[in-house]
Amino acid sequence: MLEKALTYFGIYLLACLKSIFPPLMGPAAGMSPLEIIIITMAGLMTSVVLFSFLGEKIKKNILPIFIKKKGNFSPQSRRMVRIWTKYGIIGTCFLTPLILSPVGGSLLVSTVGAPRKQVFFYMFIFGLFWSVVWTFSVDWLINLGLVGSR
Repeated sequence: MLEKALTYFGIYLLACLKSIFPPLMGPAAGMSPLEIIIITMAGLMTSVVLFSFLGEKIKKNILPIFIKKKGNFSPQSRRMVRIWTKYGIIGTCFLTPLILSPVGGSLLVSTVGAPRKQVFFYMFIFGLFWSVVWTFSVDWLINLGLVGSR
């Protein structure tokens, strides 16, 4: 029982970092598609809520520790600004589970000042969309015998 709880918790923590991990690791842990989707959404939304509220503090207090020179942007930060400028809040929330991590997407939308209610709503909708797509895609590949086995 404890082993199973630790497995679920570990996959949940990985979901906080990147939403693709539970659909990839869940079948190996013997999880059902519904369990995988729930854990994926829980991890994603935990990161979104946490970093939406802490985003401004991180920008002011922690980033200056790691970024010494002002005015120099890394290729990753330029890409994030490009995504925000081109796609806005809906596009950024759509791309967060796919390209960005929940942490990166949440920090991006919180530092540009997007309304939290909209961020939570769109992140939930698109997180649910991607978790269902990934979970059933992996399940389909397993049933075809192309990856892993049950």
